[in-house]
Amino acid sequence: MKKLVLASAVIFLINSAFSFKSEKERSNLTKQIFATPTVAPFFVNDADYIPGYGKSFIGFKEAVAFKESQGKYFKVNSLGYLGKYQFGISTLATLRIFNLDHFLYNSKLQEKAFLANCSYNKWLLQNEIKAYSNTTINGIKITESGIIAAAHLSGAGSVKRFLRNKGKGRQIVDAYGTNIEEYLKNYSGYDISWITATKYPSL
Repeated sequence: MKKLVLASAVIFLINSAFSFKSEKERSNLTKQIFATPTVAPFFVNDADYIPGYGKSFIGFKEAVAFKESQGKYFKVNSLGYLGKYQFGISTLATLRIFNLDHFLYNSKLQEKAFLANCSYNKWLLQNEIKAYSNTTINGIKITESGIIAAAHLSGAGSVKRFLRNKGKGRQIVDAYGTNIEEYLKNYSGYDISWITATKYPSL
């Protein structure tokens, strides 16, 4: 009985919050949400997307999000990193986001911020992406998506140092001990080629 009530509530929220061109679209969205109960839907630019799998951008962002926060929009870790993608205050300031409460409780803004940050890091690392993509460092195939994921972990400057030093020297890790190589390896080969490298990305 509880499951039926919950299902009815979810369907009501879907129907109330989003407009659909047809009954078929509504039905398809509902079926896909219940087919992937552990993953939240991704909504941006008023279009409906179900979290992707494989090597799509949606697969990329959801994989990063799961590593960062288990996909929880409202998570704040012990160091003060916020949201689904665990943004630091300085990164949010770079994206011109200053109201942390608004950011934490606005899932659409968090999704936009992740995309904007990818775009900005792509601009910062455009030379490295060209120079090192499809090379191998410490047994890891370097790809654009791996570079962008690593920049999300430790910043573009750390990624530049790692690549230019060919992975030699002191290991680059975050405050919790996660190695930059882990991100370069685990998020390799996703298709984020359509993201434009932008110095001043808009939200």
